[in-house]
Amino acid sequence: MATSTSDRGPGGRTFFGHPWGLATLFFTEMWERFSFYGLRAILVLFLIAPPSESGLGMAEGTAKALLGVYMAMVYFVALPGGWVADRILGARKAVLVGGVVIMLGHISMAIPGGAGFVYLGLLLIILGTGLLKPNISTMVGKLYVGEDSARRDSAFSLFYMGINIGSLAPFLVGYLGQNINWHLGFGCAAVGMALGIVQYVLGSRHLRGVGDRPGHRLNPQERSRFLRITAVVLAVVAVLVVAAAVTGTLTVDAVTVALTILAIVVPVVYFGYMFRSHEVTAEERVKLRAYVWLFLAAALFWMIFDQAAGPLNIFANDNVDLNVFGWQMPASWTQNINPILVISFSAFFAWLWLRLGSRASTGMKFGFALVMSGLSFVVMSIASHATHGGTVKVSLLWLVAVYLLQTLGELCLSPVGLSVTTRLAPTAFASQMMGVWFLATAAGDAVGGQVARLQAPWGDVKYFLVLGVFSVLAGVLLFLFVRSLRRLMGEEREPAVTRH
Repeated sequence: MATSTSDRGPGGRTFFGHPWGLATLFFTEMWERFSFYGLRAILVLFLIAPPSESGLGMAEGTAKALLGVYMAMVYFVALPGGWVADRILGARKAVLVGGVVIMLGHISMAIPGGAGFVYLGLLLIILGTGLLKPNISTMVGKLYVGEDSARRDSAFSLFYMGINIGSLAPFLVGYLGQNINWHLGFGCAAVGMALGIVQYVLGSRHLRGVGDRPGHRLNPQERSRFLRITAVVLAVVAVLVVAAAVTGTLTVDAVTVALTILAIVVPVVYFGYMFRSHEVTAEERVKLRAYVWLFLAAALFWMIFDQAAGPLNIFANDNVDLNVFGWQMPASWTQNINPILVISFSAFFAWLWLRLGSRASTGMKFGFALVMSGLSFVVMSIASHATHGGTVKVSLLWLVAVYLLQTLGELCLSPVGLSVTTRLAPTAFASQMMGVWFLATAAGDAVGGQVARLQAPWGDVKYFLVLGVFSVLAGVLLFLFVRSLRRLMGEEREPAVTRH
């Protein structure tokens, strides 16, 4: 099929039939995800490794909580990051600044200078991701303003393939970190982000001016108010940090608990604000009620799912036979199982949802996701029992089964959640609701990091079984209220799709 001139970038080049600007954003996101998932695969192993092995020697419970809060904050800052781009920097500059800050964070972690450089690095990565992650997706959408939705969907399918390719980073970062030097692994993640920045700068001319200016730039009065509020917030935070340091309560555990509370309180306050807003109509409030239940289900799902980087990663390192044809595979490589399965099953699920049409409601898909995540932890409980208290290493196939169940759940919830968020969003909050969706991940990851502290006192078998059964029961409960959710969401008014 011929490609119109509007589809072509400078020089007539296209990216799988799309504007060449999509290639710029594709590779930027791919390298950012490379750095993120590469770090994620080795972070907890580095934190608990003894100083004799160049690790921080952190207690497992504290390390899991820190990992959970780190992942939570990465998604938590998507909401303010989108606001900064929309009102101050513009999406294009926000992505560039975010990428540079992320790279500096990985460089900080690559310096073997102790815990201080690690905490500084994690903070910089969080702040940078808040600027880059939400705004690069926005720029993809803006490349297709005025074009049909099918073409936009095709572009996002390509874009998300870049995410999955980048998430295979543990093959390289994990190997370097575990087999050679932790800080070399962190440095590799920094190089990945640097490559993303270079090609973003070189390819920016293909973006057609997308994101060059803020959509709703602050006027002088608003800017002055913003600076005053920012100064007050920073001053309060500084006072609290100094007070905690003086009283001896400024510990990693205290910080993770405080940030977990923040990750829970903010969505509660935000939903309360939307429900009370005079800009939200009565019909939109009804749909928002349904969305709250889906939000809670998503938070529970991510609480289970994102423990892959913590408890499951440690289990792989300590209790799984990773010997492959006489070669010892790094435990971090098990983090590649999920993205490989996502790539393998994505096309099938895209076909399945078209085939089922309106017969498979959003509530049913979320309920199935919770059941799958719960069953994955039931399998983990059985695998833990098979280790006989850690004296026997189990087959890698146990983890493959766990990640298969979680992937089936993820493909039922994650893309569906993105879609339903845009569909149920009140008009006045349409541009902010994607950030609200990310708050579900933030809340789930933060709570999951704290819940993981129970693994040591309970033991692996009980820990995985209790969480697994709880998730399954939550999924079953959601199934029981599917009809009510459909009514609240207006799905029961959608015509059934007949397939021949």
